[in-house]
Amino acid sequence: MSQVTQAHTSKATQTRILTPVPYQVQQRWAFHPPKAHAHNPGGPALGLGQIPVQFECPRQPNESFLYRAVALVGAYGIGVGDWAPLLGHRTGATYAAVATVPAGGWYRLEVRGTESQARLAASVEPVGVGEVFVIAGQSYAEGCNDELLRVQDPHARVSAYDVVGHAWRVAHDPQPNLGEGGTIWPPMADALLPLARVPIGFFNVASGGTASRQWLPGEQLYQNLARAVKKVGRFRAVLWQQGESDVIEGVSTQTYVENLVEIRSSLAEEWGFDAPWLLAKSTLHPTVYHDPQGEERIRAATDRLWRMPGFRPGPDTDILDGAHRGGPDSRRHLTGLGQRRAGLMWFVAVWNELNRCSAESAEVQHERG
Repeated sequence: MSQVTQAHTSKATQTRILTPVPYQVQQRWAFHPPKAHAHNPGGPALGLGQIPVQFECPRQPNESFLYRAVALVGAYGIGVGDWAPLLGHRTGATYAAVATVPAGGWYRLEVRGTESQARLAASVEPVGVGEVFVIAGQSYAEGCNDELLRVQDPHARVSAYDVVGHAWRVAHDPQPNLGEGGTIWPPMADALLPLARVPIGFFNVASGGTASRQWLPGEQLYQNLARAVKKVGRFRAVLWQQGESDVIEGVSTQTYVENLVEIRSSLAEEWGFDAPWLLAKSTLHPTVYHDPQGEERIRAATDRLWRMPGFRPGPDTDILDGAHRGGPDSRRHLTGLGQRRAGLMWFVAVWNELNRCSAESAEVQHERG
């Protein structure tokens, strides 16, 4: 890696940044994916984001603060080179504000007082503004696959949130709180990163062996999803990889549709915004069962959901059979080959979603003149 992970504290004044934390990724808004002919691929077209900032420091008379975001070696984006006002409010020893930062990273976020209070300084790195995804579902989305995969970006601009440690870290397998096996997410991010040209963050609450009914309002898994916004703020989309347990339970097409609609609509109300859900077709589990009729019921439900508001097509990972699936002596899920190809399939679905969002953003801007 090209930078040292750290949060700098001024010992003389006891200024300490509480948030953001190292490797944190904040969701960007309005953007246009870089064009092949762009002369400034790291410019403001990547979008903007608002990073909540909290720091402790001694109270000062007539206090005011500044911030900037310094691009680290190899960073995407332009950062905030000049000091800008950091307007907020104080509660006891803590000052809270929001820093508007161009999409990109990694950055070093620096804060300090103005003029005579400039010694009240602290910083944190690396942090970024990019694309954040909430992942839910069952074992194929979790750490149950054969090979431990690593993020290939030399600057490690792919992060995962640790819900137990309350921290972000590089999204190498094994992922935080998801078991000891491998996942499909590092190869997905490896494919997306050089095209999106912003850091990527994952918040994964998948849980192996769970049916859609266990994600309904009132269930613990639903609460895990509901807490996502409190931990990561706004995000781009929910990536849903689930269906095998509903095949086992003989769930009907109509019931599966109704369950997913209820889960999504209830969460949108709790979150206060309407995030799209990208749904995989994930019904095949060859070392556990062979149930073509049951699989087809859930696949038909996914087809129907793909055509409904708020849902989008994810990958059809059921096509990954044979060498893509581990046998009885393995973890009985995806092999390393299967993980990498499932990751690439998820990349395609996510890239399509980002381009859809970009087109909608451009249309809104055009209508506003």
